[in-house]
Amino acid sequence: EYQWKGPFYFIQGADPQFGLMKAWTHGDTNNGDDEWGEEIKLAEQAVQAVNKLNPKPKFFVLCGDLVHGMPGTRWKKNQEQDLKNVLKNTDQDIPLVFVSGNHDIGNTPSRETIDEFCQNWGDDYFSFWVGGVFFLVLNSQLYFDSSKCPELRQAQDAWLDEQLAVAANQKCKHIIVFQHIPLFLSQPDEDDDYFNLEKSVRQEIMEKFHKAGIRAVFSGHYHRNAGGSYKGLEMVVSSAIGCQLGQDTHGLRVVVVTEEKVVHRYYSLTELGSQGIEKELLDMLAKQK
Repeated sequence: EYQWKGPFYFIQGADPQFGLMKAWTHGDTNNGDDEWGEEIKLAEQAVQAVNKLNPKPKFFVLCGDLVHGMPGTRWKKNQEQDLKNVLKNTDQDIPLVFVSGNHDIGNTPSRETIDEFCQNWGDDYFSFWVGGVFFLVLNSQLYFDSSKCPELRQAQDAWLDEQLAVAANQKCKHIIVFQHIPLFLSQPDEDDDYFNLEKSVRQEIMEKFHKAGIRAVFSGHYHRNAGGSYKGLEMVVSSAIGCQLGQDTHGLRVVVVTEEKVVHRYYSLTELGSQGIEKELLDMLAKQK
């Protein structure tokens, strides 16, 4: 879909992270993830809310930390199977897009953990087009710590440069990026933190994105809503479907893409499921007819 066909929207979710709620409550985030009934219910609620939407979203993207179990841990396979069972109920006409997070491939990923993710969920980085808009899915763990697989980081970097060159030639309306770890949480020059990318790496990526004309980066990881901008590049951090670490509600983000802009709003699962998308956003979508 290289051609612009008018406004559309997609749904962004992040961090269903089956197992974190119990682990967090019990103060044992390494081994306390042996129950995830609560997360199953929330993920079901998310799928039901998305299925009810009219018109249908173009796709539903999950920005990482699909489950809490790190590679090789005891409950990971069960958590993944339960998440797949929930996601199978997503409307067949709504494609699912998966982004790898630190719990999916490890804080320090290896070729093995990345291969396992790819077999389970699809490529760890790729691009796709929807109606004249170019989307990039990145593996942000390679930016966070690629010490066990430096060649994979180099491969992603080379691929990204190629993709941005393609986008420039194709005259796409917008370029939008999905990754798990935010570039930054509120300020482009904020201090390094568990929840953002290290300053020197961040600066390099932000500048590359800015030069390429990327409109927005959507991420998760923080389990709270946050964000800011860098030279017109918007950094959008969405809170979790699963465990909340701040004051936000379990929710999803509705992202409307028009010819001029990318507009988004975070909804609680309850609100989206019961009321759907507000009139203001629906009106923006209706302008295409």
